[in-house]
Amino acid sequence: MSDQALFILECFASALGLLFIILLIKENIWCWFFGILSSAGNVVLMYQSQLYSESVLYVFYIFIGFYGWYKWQDTSEDKLVITKARPYQHVIIVAIGLILGLSLGTFEKNHLANSFRPFADAFSTIFSVLATVMEAQKWLSAWLYWIVINAFSVWLYYDRGIKVESLLMVVYFLLSIWGYIQWKHNYDKQLAPQPV
Repeated sequence: MSDQALFILECFASALGLLFIILLIKENIWCWFFGILSSAGNVVLMYQSQLYSESVLYVFYIFIGFYGWYKWQDTSEDKLVITKARPYQHVIIVAIGLILGLSLGTFEKNHLANSFRPFADAFSTIFSVLATVMEAQKWLSAWLYWIVINAFSVWLYYDRGIKVESLLMVVYFLLSIWGYIQWKHNYDKQLAPQPV
């Protein structure tokens, strides 16, 4: 694929990804549609950039997009609401992330000779998967994971020469902070006593 075609694809995927996160913050179900389209473009982009775990991650994002769309369709009164994870759940998530990240990084290092930064790629991928599952379940703490992941991805993408995506990760980092604040506000509103 030519450099110009990759740049156009990168801009397209980035624009749709930005739309995804803005709609996600607003808890708009259409976020999942734009996330699926953005992810499809990023599958090709990351593969071409030799970030193989990231490419697989975006395949996962396509499937989780359909799952998120399904989960968020409930319009009944007991629909999916924002919840908080318990401390033991975070311990489990981090432990799973570390074990799977080390395993995937080792696999990439040993079996994919041209893999670029296999452990950084693997940890970014695994924790992104975990954060996305939490996001689909509307766990407030998903945003805290995204703040860290997006900050890390700024460096990873820039280091690989994917500059538009790196810039997008800066925006995602800032939007993740906004997302946490917005969802925390909505969470607190859910807990407030309703007027009779």
